[in-house]
Amino acid sequence: MTLSAGSGASTDRAAWGDALDRAARKSTGRALLDRLLGELCEELGATGAAVYLRDDGRLVREAAVGSGPFPSRLDPAAETGFHMLRLVALDGAELAIAGEVDPTAAADERLAVAFTAALRAHQLEKKLKRQRFEVAFRGVELEALYDVGLAVASTLDLETLCEEVLLRAISLLDARRGALYLDADGELALVRTLGGDARRRLAYDEPQVESLRRSQDPADRGAQDVLPGAGHLLAVAIEVDGRSRGLLVVGDKESRHGVGPFGSSDRRTLALFANQAAIALENAHLHRQAVEKERLEREAELAAEIQRRLLPERLPRLAGLEVLGWSRPARHVGGDFYDLMPLAGDRLAAVVADVAGKGMPAALLVSSLSSAMRLLVEGKALGPEVVSRLNDHVYGSSGPNKFITLLAAEIEAGSGEVRYLNAGHNPALHLTAAGEVRELASGGLPLGLFPAGSYRPGSIKMATGDLLCIYSDGITECASPEDEEFGPGRLVELLRSSARLPLPDLVAAVDEATARFARGMPQADDQTLILIRKT
Repeated sequence: MTLSAGSGASTDRAAWGDALDRAARKSTGRALLDRLLGELCEELGATGAAVYLRDDGRLVREAAVGSGPFPSRLDPAAETGFHMLRLVALDGAELAIAGEVDPTAAADERLAVAFTAALRAHQLEKKLKRQRFEVAFRGVELEALYDVGLAVASTLDLETLCEEVLLRAISLLDARRGALYLDADGELALVRTLGGDARRRLAYDEPQVESLRRSQDPADRGAQDVLPGAGHLLAVAIEVDGRSRGLLVVGDKESRHGVGPFGSSDRRTLALFANQAAIALENAHLHRQAVEKERLEREAELAAEIQRRLLPERLPRLAGLEVLGWSRPARHVGGDFYDLMPLAGDRLAAVVADVAGKGMPAALLVSSLSSAMRLLVEGKALGPEVVSRLNDHVYGSSGPNKFITLLAAEIEAGSGEVRYLNAGHNPALHLTAAGEVRELASGGLPLGLFPAGSYRPGSIKMATGDLLCIYSDGITECASPEDEEFGPGRLVELLRSSARLPLPDLVAAVDEATARFARGMPQADDQTLILIRKT
């Protein structure tokens, strides 16, 4: 039995026009299909009829009327208990007829034309309906993503944001659980999890991570163990400027039918959300960095102020001596220290120290040294015993590989007698009025290297017009763009040529000469200078 609109069709234009007109008058293709199926049953004496379309090798029911066991899907090769007719005019369409029907009977060919038109209209309506659904769904999806984007962008607190991102992702995809990973030292570190446990760390180059990112249900056991116990996983990368900054993982999608896998549209939705989350997370990360930088800057300024207070507020005034001290750290705080302390008997103690290292750790050790020195000296003589006790203090209060070079000099203002101790510091310079230079060399190891250190004192005598220069290596090791050091030789020549200048002008000359030598190179080390002239 066939129902055909093929080569044997009638040429009666009026009859064909009537069939097409019936199709056009009905509001929907589905309603027309039901009507046509009813007419087919009347014409053939059938108790019921159904239209099937082929889909992946099986037949799927599109419409049915009357009585008959018309299943929603059936195998074309199976015994059905009813008659099947092939609709030649529309490839892939089948008619099922139930009841006592004459297998030799034929339906009006005009009915085949109407079936063809109705099926095409019905399929077009289904396609339009799917498209409308997709458009509506995309609108709802975009609106939801917009609302979610506003929510996650409303905070700059990184901990709160991580929790919000994960909660919104789970809600958006109707997932039971999830985990959020962020980059930490070249790995993916777990920062938040909801609904269950998750692996603590993931390596970027793990095959399991790639498997997880490519598949809704990765077969790799290691990938499945990212969320232990989850049956279905979906993950997308969190990227900023093409660089991976994290991974967002959700598991076990819930629906009215229970827990199942995620669909391809879910991956697209999660990817869009991950893009918004990446921007919010990056903003929060930058905000945290800015806050931390501001905090460190405030602490550094406070530390610099405290360190400045360690330096002498007023220069000692002793008849027969002209004194000036100057220091400039390479950073907010530094490891250089100087002090000028008046002692009993018209004497002056001058100290320059240089802590190994820079920044806050060095500044803390400088503070400890300053306090200890003032407690130990207390207006008394600055001799080997005091320096030895300072060594023990530094050794006991500082960490390994921390030490301090120091040069301490005690000057009698009247006689010009200078007694000094050099604990591993660069030699001080004694420049006579005649232009001769003598170095105050080392007489012991730096402070803090070994306990119970011993220090050998030295002495010189300053005459009227002589200059004593105690400095830190930040001056002589000032480097040019060619990586050449300023060196002690240039400092000596500068002191010779400017020896008669007032001490403030002489300090300015040293500062200008080193800056000119560096030619814009940043200051690499703290610079400290004490100048004492016998008048």
